[in-house]
Amino acid sequence: MTTAEQTVTDWLFEKVGYDPTQGGRNQYQKKILSAKKRFKLVAGGEQAGKSVLASKSFLENWFDDQIKFEGRYGDGTNEPLLYWLIGSAYGETIKEFMYISDDLVSLGQPIQASKRVDPGEILLRFPREKKPRLRIETKSATDITKMSKDAPHGIIICEADQVDLIVYERAQGRLTPHNGWLFMCGTFEKSIGWYPQLWEAWQSGAEDRQSFSRPSYSNYSMYPGGRNDAKIIELERNSSDQFFMERIEGRPVPPKGLVFKEFRADLHIAECHYEQGEPIYIGEDPGYGAKSAHAVEITQIIDGQIRIFDELYYRGLTTEEIIDMVMKRPWWKEKAGSGIYLTSDPHYRSQHHSMTSVEEQWFSQAGIMSTGERIRVNEGDERLRQFLKPDAFTGKPGVIISPYCTGILSEFGASPHPLPPYQGQTLVYSWKIDKDGNVIGNTPEGLNNHGIRALEYMIVDHFGYGITLGKQKIRVKRW
Repeated sequence: MTTAEQTVTDWLFEKVGYDPTQGGRNQYQKKILSAKKRFKLVAGGEQAGKSVLASKSFLENWFDDQIKFEGRYGDGTNEPLLYWLIGSAYGETIKEFMYISDDLVSLGQPIQASKRVDPGEILLRFPREKKPRLRIETKSATDITKMSKDAPHGIIICEADQVDLIVYERAQGRLTPHNGWLFMCGTFEKSIGWYPQLWEAWQSGAEDRQSFSRPSYSNYSMYPGGRNDAKIIELERNSSDQFFMERIEGRPVPPKGLVFKEFRADLHIAECHYEQGEPIYIGEDPGYGAKSAHAVEITQIIDGQIRIFDELYYRGLTTEEIIDMVMKRPWWKEKAGSGIYLTSDPHYRSQHHSMTSVEEQWFSQAGIMSTGERIRVNEGDERLRQFLKPDAFTGKPGVIISPYCTGILSEFGASPHPLPPYQGQTLVYSWKIDKDGNVIGNTPEGLNNHGIRALEYMIVDHFGYGITLGKQKIRVKRW
């Protein structure tokens, strides 16, 4: 940041009565605000002042955008600079909406702010000018269809840990036309889902994206003693290590024993859709058992990359019901059963869940044959790891998953479990661990891996094993 930029920033903050260092004691806010990154993720402890920080980040970015888009947006003649405040519900945007409104008034800007935020709008318009210079809109994550029309210049996602991954994906897509900025803030809880995974992935600050933690005790107005404040010391003494780390320090504590630590929300999750004319490859794991899910992962292979664009992930349904649901998918009508290849575990294909085997049910009901071989768990997991790895030249992984496929994503730890009675809980594919958190044995638990296994059946059937330790002969199919 140049001296001139520092002067302007200091002037802006002084005009609105904001001191990011709180008298020189707080370096957390200054570090976050001064980082010139297009995408920022701030994990804050409780009462850390995340909403205030978000509003001040808006001021900085808005000033920069006026220069960046001069003559194209925000000059009273052309369309205004557009910004969104997104929350899991409209109510989650209230604090940021009010702080930004108050700051603009303090700067002497002629704004019109709605009294409600459901939805809410702030307009900045000078007298006798044709169009407003600035428009700020609130958005609710309950209706992402309203996030598909315009291309904002910047977005703040309020309490981002409470919104679904698809909201982040949609926000990222809408920012692309103007190369806009994104500021997300939230508090970790259970350290499960896409938000803590992004925090981990962005820690390095690479590729114009960076994550930060702002502990509760960095708010010296609330805790004058900082880390050694008596209230913080007492809270640390009377709470679990995980609670203190997540809710006070603003740092994630991932579930112990994750099998696929290589999985990254920012790398392996992306909006992908059915590509017309391309073959469809289905992986299935019926997952018999009271706690098991019947997983059907629907994929296409585009430019060598497996793209999971659809999924069926249910418990308690018969195979006939699952097949019927598959055949009602829009892409099925186009293919009409041709150009669709099904892979599943032969052990399940031959089992009789009703009067006929799973394999016979697919053929008689849908007209497609099932292929695939029995694969050992560790070999299947190792093959999948090879596809999760980014390509050395393109940087793209061999597998991406639509954010709508929450079943398999929950197994990777990128989403809460989607099915009752465990809906919202943390159920991930894990190694067996003892009471002290140490891994036991060489084979993971055979739970919470049905979407993963379905994917592995498909990979091994169509691509072979690749390089697997302990095999003298390596079967590899080339596509």
